[in-house]
Amino acid sequence: MNFQNKSKMKQFAIIISILLWCVSTGSAIPRPEYPRPQFERTEWINLNGEWSYSFDFSGSGMERELFRSTGFDGKITVPFAPESDLSGVGYKDFINHFWYHRTITVPQNWDGKNILLNFGAVYYKAEIYIDGNFAARHFGGTSSFSVDITSLVKPGQTHHLVVYVESDVRGGQQPAGKQNLQFESYACNYTRTTGIWQTVWMEAVHPEGLKSVQVVTDIDQQQVVIRPRFYKELGGKLEVSLLDNGKVVAKQTVSTSSLSTVVLPVKNMKTWSPESPFLYDVKYKVINKQGKVVDEVDAYVGMRKVHIEGNKIYLNNKPYYQRLVLDQGFYPDGIWTAPSDAALKRDIELSMECGFNGARLHQKVFEERFHYWADKIGYITWGEASSWGMDVNDPVTARNFITEWAEIVERDMNHPSILIWTPTNEQFWPDRVQYPRLMGDLYTLTKMIDPTRPFHGASGGTHIATDIWTVHDYEQDPEKLKAILYNDGKLAGTPKWEIQLKPQNIGYNPLKYTDQYAFPEYKMDMPYLVDEFGGIKWNPAQQIESAQNTSWGYGEPPRSLEEFYARLEGQVNAVLSLSEYIWGYCYTQLTDVEQEQNGIYYYDRTPKFDMKLIRSIFSKEPEQK
Repeated sequence: MNFQNKSKMKQFAIIISILLWCVSTGSAIPRPEYPRPQFERTEWINLNGEWSYSFDFSGSGMERELFRSTGFDGKITVPFAPESDLSGVGYKDFINHFWYHRTITVPQNWDGKNILLNFGAVYYKAEIYIDGNFAARHFGGTSSFSVDITSLVKPGQTHHLVVYVESDVRGGQQPAGKQNLQFESYACNYTRTTGIWQTVWMEAVHPEGLKSVQVVTDIDQQQVVIRPRFYKELGGKLEVSLLDNGKVVAKQTVSTSSLSTVVLPVKNMKTWSPESPFLYDVKYKVINKQGKVVDEVDAYVGMRKVHIEGNKIYLNNKPYYQRLVLDQGFYPDGIWTAPSDAALKRDIELSMECGFNGARLHQKVFEERFHYWADKIGYITWGEASSWGMDVNDPVTARNFITEWAEIVERDMNHPSILIWTPTNEQFWPDRVQYPRLMGDLYTLTKMIDPTRPFHGASGGTHIATDIWTVHDYEQDPEKLKAILYNDGKLAGTPKWEIQLKPQNIGYNPLKYTDQYAFPEYKMDMPYLVDEFGGIKWNPAQQIESAQNTSWGYGEPPRSLEEFYARLEGQVNAVLSLSEYIWGYCYTQLTDVEQEQNGIYYYDRTPKFDMKLIRSIFSKEPEQK
């Protein structure tokens, strides 16, 4: 059977499964929920669902003027990537060029408003065309972007929307994350994601509407400080109300000027934390000169503060020990895209059932709906980019990454659940010029956009400019792990983190930490965390290693469940016993992902272990010293 026939059969099966899912959920649109819950408007249209598509293997689509298309032969379900089963395509090979088409109809009552076409994320480079006319270009596979198509469409009419996608995931100049750079998945690298992989939607916004807000919750002064931005400043007013369970507790009105600052005092303040994740509702109303409300946005805020004192991370002015799990956000049927909003929420619930109080969101920028559930349920996270696969010594790569990272921080900075920014992971092999320059720029840029959170430059890698120090260590023997974390085997009794902060080589890299010329005044008194350890491989069907075993994990796997539990508890106890030096951990990992089988859960989210026992281990707190 040739590929085309196989593809049609698979596509038919997936369509049937999607239809059954739609019937069960009562929705004809996959992922129907509003994708930006912290900045929500009522006038919007979800564009998920069936689009047409065409592969462009030779990259000749522009010469063939496919941007003028009125429809392609293939059918794909957006927002699922063509590599995924849920897309109805399921093509697993490399995709360098890909075309989408669908029609869009602008409602007649949107006349006089700006028509915004929003993309949750498109990997990697996207070009947008309306009726063959170029509308916008965006670089960055994990950041959201918006296109103003007002001049290209007419209310009451139907138009042709074409999205052209380019991706060179093996070229070294774009972040890939855990997308495998070989044909098949291997080790800790998995199936790729190309093209549209988050919700696409249109919304109508008044020309004087609210463009964005930066929210700072100042719990020391018991106030919320908001900096608004507008599409146009025409002498109107912005009214901001803060609500506690529907009751207005603070309100202020300011000019619709980007120079305006809204300060809302919060009496009898309720703070946000995993133990008590209270959220205040916020309502924004833009009122024009004539006194008419022309824009309304619903949002929320969580009153919380994260800062560093000495070698500890504080939440709401109290030392807060972080018991994190590594969450890679992959799904068997959707890859980078969760099959449903409920699946995003369920992943958080599964983690909390294990005893974790948060997650390091690893090598992927999670969609905003995940952060919404983390905010609502009470679950701390570290925001990370998909940095693997890029040459961090290349200036063009740095330029691409800096732009995307800025968009990531701007989009997500108002979520209280995010405590730490982590742009890269395990950068061990940089040169002495471009890598320090990149990390210095990322540090400065992140602090300019969001000065309220600690910055963590390279998780477990070579630290150039960072607010916290981290290491990754997958030593499986608990006693050896403790010895490694406490000292380097040469200076007995000296904590490893103190040794590493002295002028010496780090890991595989000849660069010395004291070479950070951009920050010569940087103080070395900082928190030390083990943000990757464990990774204990467990596959009951293959617990005895053999030549036929294709699964992957760290170290020699346990030979029995009893051995697994003993090893796991021993490793956790080893880290907790060093809480005088180590202020938090991240265990690898929440679920299996394809061939990597070291999760607490299987890839389909079913449990592998006695979850009561697992919870008793990961819910342990360090001794107070």
